[in-house]
Amino acid sequence: MVLRVDKVEPSQYLSFIENNPLGNFMQYPSWAEVKTEWENELLGWYSSDNELVGCTLILLRKMPYLKRYLAYMPRGPILDWQKPQLADFLPPLLAYLKKKQVFNVIMDPPVVQAMWSTGTIKHALEHVKQNNLNAKTFSDFEPDRMFTTGTTVQNQLATLGWQKMQPIAEFPVAQPEYVFRLSLQNQHLDDIFAGFHTNWRRNVKKSERLGVRVRIGTEDDLQAFYDLLEVTAVRDKFKIRNYAYFANMYRVQKAEDPHRIFLYLAEDDQEVLAATIAVFANNHFWYLYGASSNEKREKAPNHALQWQMIQDAYRLGAHTYDFRGISPTLDESNHLFGLLKFKLGFGGDACEMIGAWEYPLQPCLRWAFEQYLKHR
Repeated sequence: MVLRVDKVEPSQYLSFIENNPLGNFMQYPSWAEVKTEWENELLGWYSSDNELVGCTLILLRKMPYLKRYLAYMPRGPILDWQKPQLADFLPPLLAYLKKKQVFNVIMDPPVVQAMWSTGTIKHALEHVKQNNLNAKTFSDFEPDRMFTTGTTVQNQLATLGWQKMQPIAEFPVAQPEYVFRLSLQNQHLDDIFAGFHTNWRRNVKKSERLGVRVRIGTEDDLQAFYDLLEVTAVRDKFKIRNYAYFANMYRVQKAEDPHRIFLYLAEDDQEVLAATIAVFANNHFWYLYGASSNEKREKAPNHALQWQMIQDAYRLGAHTYDFRGISPTLDESNHLFGLLKFKLGFGGDACEMIGAWEYPLQPCLRWAFEQYLKHR
């Protein structure tokens, strides 16, 4: 198949991605407007009869002092990953980007290669404890399922000269390599709730009993969310973006689709105790950001928020509730273990994505840019 890569009009792009089961919110045009520090292009693959057969949002970061660019496709591109013919798609893309002065191309395909159920991870954790093993990860244990698509895609990428990027610490260089997902398909809400850990169900009920109520907020409530995010960042020792980033993200996503982004607040009669931001696209619901107060944590507002979001995702027709990134660590002393434990309590599956892959068009510049980022 001979394909041509060219720019796509936003309306045609939206029509294509909205009908793709693996369409990700980070591949929508609105995400380009969120990433204001990057330039961007909407690109498509056209067949010989001018049919659009694939598309991708390309983010472009200019290299300091030079007119050369890093190209990045977050959770993209949008292709038929079940029947990948990457030898048809990727060479024309690289040729197009080379003309645009791109020195390195990175992508995060939305392809899962392995899956571990909550039960399997719990058994692995017990095995580590009982045998007094040193720090392990659940990826050291046999997964419940391996996906042939993941193997096929990685083999094709390697054959075409692409290189898998190495993770930094427990998280990868781009999007999380391990994510936690709760399937909502072919289930009743009662059964989903019954799948929570006993203590998680108890916390949801306790939160309601202690007067915590969850509501969907508006743009006027963003400041309350951000105030809690600052508290959370200090408590858990991580950096956050400024308020303008979240305000812009909320506005542009709402403008593209009023059901794309949601702000949730858990509050009692006196104050907001916790808040989250979630996004919804292609019948997939993502928990994107979470924040909570240092006060009244005994009221379990985070559990109440998650249960409300899961119910809303179900009613929207989502097939998946996505908790997003986790670390595969089974070391309870690791600061990332608490995040895994919290998400495990809701049931679901840990999924290993195939990770980020890169194609250096100019290897020397790619190395220089990496050194700049490390120094910065």
